[in-house]
Formats: sequence, structure tokens, C-alpha cells
Amino acid sequence: MQDERQEVRMNERATRAAVPGQVNAPSEPAVRPAVPSPATAPAAETDGDGGPIPAPDPARRPADGPGAPPIRTGSTAVCAEPSPLREGAAGSSRAEAARGEHVHSEPAPPRTPQRHSVRGQVLAALREALLRGELVPGEVYSAPLLGARFGVSATPVREAMQQLAAEGAVETVPNRGFRVARRTPDELAELAELRTLLEVPTVLALARSRPPLTWQALRPLAEAAHRCAARGDTAGYVVADQSFHRALVEPGGNRQLAALVEELCRRAWRAPATPERLRARGRLHGALLDALGAGETEQAETLLREQLSV
Repeated sequence: MQDERQEVRMNERATRAAVPGQVNAPSEPAVRPAVPSPATAPAAETDGDGGPIPAPDPARRPADGPGAPPIRTGSTAVCAEPSPLREGAAGSSRAEAARGEHVHSEPAPPRTPQRHSVRGQVLAALREALLRGELVPGEVYSAPLLGARFGVSATPVREAMQQLAAEGAVETVPNRGFRVARRTPDELAELAELRTLLEVPTVLALARSRPPLTWQALRPLAEAAHRCAARGDTAGYVVADQSFHRALVEPGGNRQLAALVEELCRRAWRAPATPERLRARGRLHGALLDALGAGETEQAETLLREQLSV
């Protein structure tokens, strides 16, 4: 027995010498992990058929969904599952990002009604009715009546009529509506004189300082006026005529002068007495460009004065 005890002590000393840091540590008996007995072990979950349900593998936990761990940003834990209240907006943002569109964090501003576009359409329709003689000079027209004619409310009609009143095409009649202005011969003569004072010197000065090719850019406007006059389109002719006379003075670079020439052209317009007279006026635009392109300033002045005459 004494020899056996001595052999055990020698084995313990050899074991402590092989493990650093435990030379003086007392030996401890090995502890086996406890195995729960059948009476204390928890019952395994079963599926509907009575078979066991395997335990979830932590290494294969889904990155998204109810079982996902919270994602921490800074000191705030954010659930990886999207909120139902924000799913619609988030889905829309993801769709826009997938299309390469720029996604803003703030909501888009609400759209405002485009009232000015309605007023512009009514204004253009009223001008055309005036040029065609559908609105008779001297007659009074109410905004509700004209609104029913164009299929709009009275408000954009009033706004358009106020613009026409500023241009001198109509006159405001309190509590009644607007009266179509009637130009007297003296008023038309004064407008023609004013247009002559502005356009003739400007165009002649440009003809002497600009190359002949400058006037070729106006050829499409002259042709448009000629076509409208040939088919009796008074409203179309007026639009082309106004654009043509504005383009005549625009090479000088004076924008205020160009705007004033166009305004006076609109104010001075009077429908020709006969279709033949309208067609004759339509041919003057091309003849004027021919004279300017050929450097014939005297002929160009004669043709321009004829255009501006009453």
C-alpha cells in the first residue's frame, strides 16, 4: 500500500509540472455535466402529427422578420420589421430608388390649381372673337354670359376682360359688364402715326447696318401672314402680323421698343372692309422682305408705310 501511495504522489507532481500556473493548485475532481432525468427534463414541442419540432438554430436566424434581433444605431434599438403605418411610404420610396429617381425625405408640396392657364385660354378666345367680329363694337357683354359660352366660371372671364380693358379693346361698365370699344377714325389715325414714328426709322437704320441675310429669318412669319390672309383667317393673320412687326425691330436689341410695337399693332388693328383688301395686305410682308434683302431702302420705306396706314 505504501508503494502505491508513493506512485500516486509522483504522478500528481508530474501532472502539475506539465500545466503552467497550476504548480501549487490543489487537484480537483473532474465534474461531469449534469444530465436531466426524464422526470425533470422539459417536454419537447410536437407538431400537428405528433412529431418533434426541431429547435431553432441561432446561426440561421433570419435577418429580417419578427424573429430578428433589433438593429442598434447608436443608443437606439430599431426593430428590423417595418411598421405597418409606414409600409406604404417606405415601399414607394424603395420603388423610386430602384428606378434611379431622387428620393426626398420631406413630403412633396401640394399642387396648386393652374388658374393662369384658364385665364390665358379665355383671353385668347376673347381676342379671336373680337377679331372675327363675333363681339360687336358698342355692345355690352357680362362675365357670366361669356363664361357660359366658353364653359368656365365668370372669374377667369373677368380677369381676361380686365386685360383687354388695359389694352383698350373693351371698356368697363359698372354693374353690367364690358363694352366692346369702337375705334373712331381719329383714334386709328393717331395709332398709325405713332407706329410710323417708331417702326420706319428703326427698320431703315437696321437695313443700312445689318446684312441682307438678317431679314431672311422673318420669311416664315411673312408666309404665315400671307396664307392666313389668302384663306380669310382674320384671327390668324393678326397674330402673324403682330409677330412680324415685332421681329422687324428686334434686331436693334431694344426689348421695350419691340414690346411697344407689338402692343400698338394690337390696338390699331381694324378688320379690312373686304377679303380682297385683307389678301392685299397679306402680300405686303413678303414684298417688304424682298426690298430689305435687296438693299432697296426707299422701296422698303414705301411698303412699310403702306402697311402702317389706316
